[in-house]
Amino acid sequence: MKPGQIARDEWTRLHRSGFGRFLRSLLAGIPWSEHAEEDVVLHLTLPPGGQTLRLHNANGRTRIVGADRSDIEVRARKKARAESAEAAKRLLETIRIVADEVGDALELEVEVPRKWNRRGYANLEVSVPRSLSLQVSASNGKVAIEGVRAAVRAHSSNGSVSIVDVIGDIEIGTSNAMVCCSCTRGRLIARSSNGKIELDKHCGSVDASTSNGLIRATLEEVSKGGIQLATSNGRIVLELPDEVDADVDIRVDNGVIRNDRLLCQCFRETPGQIRGRLGSGGPLIKLRTSNGVIALR
Repeated sequence: MKPGQIARDEWTRLHRSGFGRFLRSLLAGIPWSEHAEEDVVLHLTLPPGGQTLRLHNANGRTRIVGADRSDIEVRARKKARAESAEAAKRLLETIRIVADEVGDALELEVEVPRKWNRRGYANLEVSVPRSLSLQVSASNGKVAIEGVRAAVRAHSSNGSVSIVDVIGDIEIGTSNAMVCCSCTRGRLIARSSNGKIELDKHCGSVDASTSNGLIRATLEEVSKGGIQLATSNGRIVLELPDEVDADVDIRVDNGVIRNDRLLCQCFRETPGQIRGRLGSGGPLIKLRTSNGVIALR
């Protein structure tokens, strides 16, 4: 091999070795490049006469299931990411689930120290008595609740909210995600700023609104509280039982109304507005969208 070729090969080897070291040092400094995780199980008792659980999980999924039990079981998977394995482990040790008794309520909160180059969170699986009232909030994470026979309030700023098989008054909302309810009974209030709302097999009154998104509701029973669905930009699809007594008021600013039901005393005041009566009349069904289609089935 010629001396010039040897020199070039040596320079290439050194260059690649140095670049490799540089790349490894660069990756080591990237936030969240290393991770650690740990599973934790807690068993908690309610305060005397306690009927309410308040839970706040800022970052992470939260799933709560009603069961035939008298205590509360919390299964948490804590996760931490940091610039090094040692830093991730230290962060993991500082993630705590804090329980406090406040009056007749039990309050749970996931505490996670925050730094720009480190990220910690906990995914929760919580089993509670079926009759326990719930108040759940999350900043960044999905919330799912099922099998409860009590009032439920749930909100997530950036994560979907799902409610299944719940009997009791429900108040749920999310800022930038979907709201979904199935097999529920009671007074239902649902809000979303930028996301669709889907309600399936609900019995009771409904007040649902979103700024941008579809609202689809299938009702098995309409209560005295009536139905109110509103969206600024999106479709509304409402499916009612075969026999229902209600007053109907539908309005679309820019869109189309598609009515598949026979309305008595039907008035079409403008091209985008219909009022009438189903059966012998009763609770008010009020549907509104600024830009979209409303379908009554």
